[in-house]
Amino acid sequence: MRMRLSLALTALLATLLATLGATTACAQPVHVAVAANFAAPMKRLAATFEQGSGHKLLLSYGASGKLVAQIRNGAPFDVLLAADTASVQQLAQEQLVVADTPFSYATGRLMLWSAQGALVDAKGQVLKQQRFAHLAVAAPQLAPYGAAAMQTLTRLGLAPALAPKLVQGESIAQTYSFVASGNAELGFVALSQVWENGALTRGSGWLVPATLHDPLRQQAALLTRAANNPGARTLLQFLKTDQAKAVIRSFGYETD
Repeated sequence: MRMRLSLALTALLATLLATLGATTACAQPVHVAVAANFAAPMKRLAATFEQGSGHKLLLSYGASGKLVAQIRNGAPFDVLLAADTASVQQLAQEQLVVADTPFSYATGRLMLWSAQGALVDAKGQVLKQQRFAHLAVAAPQLAPYGAAAMQTLTRLGLAPALAPKLVQGESIAQTYSFVASGNAELGFVALSQVWENGALTRGSGWLVPATLHDPLRQQAALLTRAANNPGARTLLQFLKTDQAKAVIRSFGYETD
């Protein structure tokens, strides 16, 4: 009898430990490095994902160039949502990305925007009129949206004339802050920062034609340190769902 009881307790303990192990794995947090332009949709996506999956997301926002530097220096990120493809490709070449996991989760648009309701016209002629003191852009060496802004000015033939008026933010989030606060009358921001459900959230803007800059195709990838993190893989799968794509499109992005 004692032997049977001992065996039963051993079996029960094994079951409890297995259950505890599964629960711990499910509860393992996912550290996500997110390009600053994608902050608003990611916050909404994170809430849905956490509720449906049970995985906790720890989100860090910044310019893609800065996030890449942090990953190279050992930052504990599991997933990267970059604002471009080059950042992911660089990390892949350095074997910091799990092979076959990169994919494009969104294509962004650039917006010339002002918090003032009538400052920016629908064709962007305000740039040629130059009746403003400061034009905010994100640092082009760090932020893909900043690089797109400078390409736009160059292709319009306005880069030299507007150079004295430029105010640089280290990320597109800081650039938006400059314009939203009025420290710069207008600036180039991500459409997603000022757009939701088919309309500007405030101010005035010009949607920059995509022909004026390189495509803003944004890639996601699983980082090598998280190869065995089930939550990280589940998040990447979630971003490919119709539910996630609908949220992403509501902020002005295009999806495949």
